[in-house]
Amino acid sequence: MTPQDIILIGCPVDSGKRSRGCLMGPDAYRTAGLAEAMVDLGHRVTDMGNLAPASVPAPKTALAHLHALAETIGWTQSIAQAAEGAMARGLPIFMGGDHSLSLGSVAGVAAHAAAQGRPQFVLWLDAHSDYHTPQSSVSGHLHGTPLAYVTGRKGFDGFPTLLAPIPQQNICIIGLRSVDPAERSALEESTIHRHDMREIDETGIARPLGVFLDRVAAAGGALHVSLDVDFIDPAAAPGVVTTVPGGATVREAHLVMEMLHDTGLMTSLDLVELNPFLDDRGRTAQLMVDLAASALGRRVFDRQTRAYG
Repeated sequence: MTPQDIILIGCPVDSGKRSRGCLMGPDAYRTAGLAEAMVDLGHRVTDMGNLAPASVPAPKTALAHLHALAETIGWTQSIAQAAEGAMARGLPIFMGGDHSLSLGSVAGVAAHAAAQGRPQFVLWLDAHSDYHTPQSSVSGHLHGTPLAYVTGRKGFDGFPTLLAPIPQQNICIIGLRSVDPAERSALEESTIHRHDMREIDETGIARPLGVFLDRVAAAGGALHVSLDVDFIDPAAAPGVVTTVPGGATVREAHLVMEMLHDTGLMTSLDLVELNPFLDDRGRTAQLMVDLAASALGRRVFDRQTRAYG
């Protein structure tokens, strides 16, 4: 395995929804040994510490129901800048923080890919599609909007200008099991590749993932992976607000990560929606660290057995 430069970027974003706790995520990953896991695999690690949101005003046209709009715009600006810069130095891991951090992380890595003349692809591992616009979101929670923003859907007034919108066909969502009607309609009109848990139950998780990874490889693309805690079944990963029963098993999640490592295609990674306040003795944080390690080279026989308590 070729050692890589891993850039850890703390994104304590807690503005994407009203429930609090995700701001503790970056330090939970540090406590669970993310940096040490990368070093043990032979990688070089730089921890950039935690980012802060840029100070920006809310747009005058802001819809009243949107939660913490100005703060989320500020986070998008600071994370996008950090992401674009980090891509020139190695493989960034964005330690979240709720999923609104991906408004910035995906925009930033896509800008870097465009400057390099490479197509950007996104693998979205999530129970939700996060394809709302600010107008279609009934809750006003902006953690449900990243894929709409990065594909260039309208309605994101005040957000940074998107330098490199991602073609819909370059996105693959795996793990869907909770999609609002407005999102379902928009997805059905799009060319986004999407695979719900019924399909995973029927065909297995390797088949749709393998098809998508082959597409990325054929295009010579950069691949951003966004791993939401709620991709995994809450029985194994309880530390998340948006629990939806029937998610991926631990073994399925590790298979996804191991396939990513086998292809060597992943160029950046989000770890999002961890809420340590809701976790059980750190088990969700530890699982997410183990999954990141699988994506970066840890094999089954190298994985230590841990006891909680």
